[in-house]
Amino acid sequence: MRDAVIVEAVRTPVGKGKPNGSLAHVHPVELLAHTLRTLVERSGVDPALIDDVIGGTVDQVGEQAMNTTRYAVLSAGFPETVPATTVDRQCGSSQQAVHFAAQGVMSGAYDIVVACGVESMSRVPMWSNVPAGKDPFGPGVAARYPEGLVPQGISAELIAAKWSLSRAELDAFAVSSHQRAAAAWEAGRFDAEVAPLDGVSRDESVRPGTTAEILAGLKPAYYDPGFAERFPQIEWNVTAGNASPVNDGASAVLIMAGETAERLGLRPLARLHAFAVTGSDPLLMLTGVIPATEKVLRRAGLTVGDIDLFEVNEAFSSVVLAWRQETGADLAKVNVHGGAIALGHPLGASGTRLTTTLVHALRERGGRYGLQTMCEAGGLANAMILEAVR
Repeated sequence: MRDAVIVEAVRTPVGKGKPNGSLAHVHPVELLAHTLRTLVERSGVDPALIDDVIGGTVDQVGEQAMNTTRYAVLSAGFPETVPATTVDRQCGSSQQAVHFAAQGVMSGAYDIVVACGVESMSRVPMWSNVPAGKDPFGPGVAARYPEGLVPQGISAELIAAKWSLSRAELDAFAVSSHQRAAAAWEAGRFDAEVAPLDGVSRDESVRPGTTAEILAGLKPAYYDPGFAERFPQIEWNVTAGNASPVNDGASAVLIMAGETAERLGLRPLARLHAFAVTGSDPLLMLTGVIPATEKVLRRAGLTVGDIDLFEVNEAFSSVVLAWRQETGADLAKVNVHGGAIALGHPLGASGTRLTTTLVHALRERGGRYGLQTMCEAGGLANAMILEAVR
């Protein structure tokens, strides 16, 4: 079986997903097209050689409907012969795109493929794809879970309660995310991965002045008397400060066979080493990162101690801290340049955003192995391991 390598990885800055956000004026197709153009410009690869473009988008409706990835390919100026498809594994959509792309290369179905993702939450708000009064789950799910499923914020509260995570711990983790992101920007560590757009060159949600005292003043974001009665163990510690914001952004990685990279004279950033996907309890919903991490390490024949850097999507502080308790990972190696709480979480773009940050951080820090994992709505998770190429 052939190997699959990443030869380039880029992302837009991440804007606030609000009408006054720095990227709210940019159509989501154009957000994604910008990363695709930058990808081929920086790599020097002729886009006519690309076998497929696989993109992730979560709310596939309105301006993100009708296979957004295909129209981004056309807007980017790629030949009409370059195909594209859009996938949905919720927050892990573009990480799933990486899995599919790499697996296609390894199997011989592709030689060169792009994995990417986009979400404009200012223009297409979360849940826009579920009209009011409509049930996306159906009667079979209702029968299996007669007490009803819950929103992600309640799942984050249940995780905090189950793993005995205090408000102070959740807030401290969030403060660290902002501090790391701000320090990375000041040190120029994002320069190699970010493609400025329309005068926007920095992630808009990073707050360098965030402190534990400021976060302590925030009210619970998801308090609901009905859920309080149903789940008396919840202490209501999840706030807007220790959860990821809503955002706009796009990201893309260029994947090809190692032999193709050699033939084209390209220097790989990393080799895609192992992959795993898992399902987990859809009530807790966000804990799948724990078994996914165990599964991908087992497939790779590695241990947590072998991993130099981790990227664990910061949907909520409670997710990463519960994952850390179960895996024993060293938090000093986790999201070293900050995570989604600070950098932002443009749903469909987050998977390849994490990959982009991880491959560049591995190269900068001289690490060998990086592990990326993401929790996803419905009780799902993706995990993969990258190996730096020297």
